[in-house]
Formats: sequence, C-alpha cells, structure tokens
Amino acid sequence: MTTVSSRPVQTSPPPTIQVGPGAWLKKNLFNTWYNTVLTVVLGAIILGVAWGLLTWAFTVAQWAVIPNNLALFMSGLYPNEQYWRIWLMLGVIVTMAGLSWGVLGRNLSPLFSRPLLIGLGILCALTIIFPLTRPNAPVLIGLVVWTCVMALAGQWLGRQYKGMGKWLSVGWFLTYFINLWLLGGGLLLGSVRTSSWGGLTLTLMLAISGIALCFPIGVVLALGRRSDLPVVKGLSIAYIELIRGVPLIAILFMGQVMIPLFLPEGVRPNSIVRAIVGLTIFSAAYLAENVRAGLQAVPRGQSEAAASLGLNKPLTLGLIVLPQALKTAIPAIVGQFISLFQDTTLLGIVGLVELLGISNSILANPTYLGRYSEVYLFIALIYWFFCYAMSLGSRRVEKALHTGR
Repeated sequence: MTTVSSRPVQTSPPPTIQVGPGAWLKKNLFNTWYNTVLTVVLGAIILGVAWGLLTWAFTVAQWAVIPNNLALFMSGLYPNEQYWRIWLMLGVIVTMAGLSWGVLGRNLSPLFSRPLLIGLGILCALTIIFPLTRPNAPVLIGLVVWTCVMALAGQWLGRQYKGMGKWLSVGWFLTYFINLWLLGGGLLLGSVRTSSWGGLTLTLMLAISGIALCFPIGVVLALGRRSDLPVVKGLSIAYIELIRGVPLIAILFMGQVMIPLFLPEGVRPNSIVRAIVGLTIFSAAYLAENVRAGLQAVPRGQSEAAASLGLNKPLTLGLIVLPQALKTAIPAIVGQFISLFQDTTLLGIVGLVELLGISNSILANPTYLGRYSEVYLFIALIYWFFCYAMSLGSRRVEKALHTGR
C-alpha cells in the first residue's frame, strides 16, 4: 500500500531577472573580484589613451593640412576644370545605390522609418557643420535627397516589375564603365591622362577593378583545383601555390617590368592597367583557396541528390554546389576583398599616387613638414570607413541568406 504525504510541497519563487545597463555591467564586467579589477585597470588605460588623444587633437594637432589639400586627397592631380566629372561619377553611383535600396526594400511599408529619417537629418546637419564638407554642403545634401528620391522610384519599379532585381546587376556593371569613361574621357569628352588620376578616386578604381576581376578567376581556379582532369588540376595547383609563395610587392614590380615583355613591340599598357593585373593575379590565388574551402563544406549528398534528379555536372555545380559554397565562404571572400583594398597602399612604391601616395606627396611640401600624425590619421579613418562598410555589408548578406543556420 502506497502512502501519500499530506505535507505541502515547498516551492521557491522564480529567479528575478534584472534588465538594464546596470545589470549588464554587473553580469559581464563586475561579476567576480578579478573581473572587477581587470575592468577597472583596462578602463583606466582606455580613458588615459582617449584623454591623451583628445588633448592632442584639440590643442596640439594642426588640422589645416586636411582642408587645404582635400581636393588632392580625393582626386589627386585631376584637373580642376574637370572636377564636374568626379561629381557626376558620384551622382551615378548614388542613383544606382538609391534604386538598389528601393528595389530590395520594395516590400517595406514605409520605406523610410522614423529613425532613418532622423539619421538622414543628422547627416545633413553634420554636412553643414563639419568644416571639411561645409563648402560642398549644398551638393552633398542634394545627393542625399536624390538618393531618397531614387529609393522611392526603385521601390515603385520593384513593385511594378518583378524582374527588376536582375537588372540591378546589369546596371552596376554598366555603372563601372560609365564612370571609367567619365574619369578618363574619350567619346565626346576630353581625355585626361592616367598620370593625373590619384587620391581616393584612384584607390577605389583600383580596388573595384581588382575585386571584379579576381572573383571569377578565383572561382575558376578553385573549381580547377578540384577537377578530375589531371592537367587542369595540376595547372591550377601550380598557379595557386606559386603566387601564394611570392609577396605582393614582388608581383607588382614584376607586373610593371615584365608585362610589356609578353606583348607585341610598341604595345605598352599604362601603369594603372599593370597595377590592376598585378592585384588581380595575387588576389585570385588567395580567393581560390577561400572558395575551395566553401566547396569542401558542401555535403557530398547534395551532389548525389542532384544526380538522382537527373541533373548533369554543370547544372549541379551551377545550381546546387556553387551557391552553397559561396554562401558559406562569404566571410573569407569579403576578408580577401578588404585585404585587396588595403593592399592598394603598396602601389605608391611603383609610382602611382593613390591615397597613401598623394599623402606622402603632400607631406613632402615644406609647408606641411612634420604633419604626419594628422595626415595618416585622416587617411586611416578613410580606409576604416570603407573596410567597415564592406564588413557590415557582408554581415547583412549573411543574415539575408541565413548563413549559419
């Protein structure tokens, strides 16, 4: 016979969950005595460094070197009377960015949320207040407004025409050549010598060209390394291992000197084309390994399932395997793109006046001798902005593709 106790069951109240900044600090920074000590010590070091930096920035630094040479930083030795081309290039990019924003957000209602509108208002206010952008504030604010107008147009087009997303890629492809035509001239525009290209404009052009060329070559090399054909596999492995064993600066010097040797007599590409070839050759080898890692991460069962459905190898590769591999390799691929963007700083050694090269030219001016900290901090912020933008964009793409789930 089973007896049931009549004593009441003792129950304890559920634990109290504390929320807020104080609870977060206590949980993550002051949960134990040694974490408290570590937090205090590191906090003191960070505050000391920040205080010293702010003191230097507001009392010692001479920032006049930045606004006085802003045009050189942005476009190098580009002719002053042709600056309208640079603004038009920016306008073309802003137009495509706004259309892309609207098409991708075609299902959002409304497209502009209140925090976004507040952020745009703050951006316009800073454009007027900030000394560097104040002279061009009307044009910059106009570009912000034009971006919003194009976003609304893109949203309307995206709702009216279901295939607009496919045309975005075509539009961005054409945008590259339109901007290249605006920058260099020709076909009803006066020509501007490539020796006059420089600054941030040249850096972005080199980085975008290198990224656009190295990606397809890297994918082909990755597929070739996994090929069942011995010759294709051997050549792919030889290329990848040879290039990965040579520093980039050596490849850039070889490109400047040796590329003309393989061309017919009298054909000598300019230094910018040779620099793009060198960057592409180098980055494609590293990108191939990133893509190969993504291909190896795709389960073999995916290919077997596609074969059972009657798909041949090209269709299986293009529709099943490669999309999954590229999705998995997004962080590594974007990391390589960021590295390529930073590697453009080496081109100053081979005679190109990209952003770092034009900075060194400015520092050679007797008026600005010794202003290394101000100039290098300024261009470091520029590089950080573009690198962080690429990193943020890759995270958004990963989230949209549900990578990691």
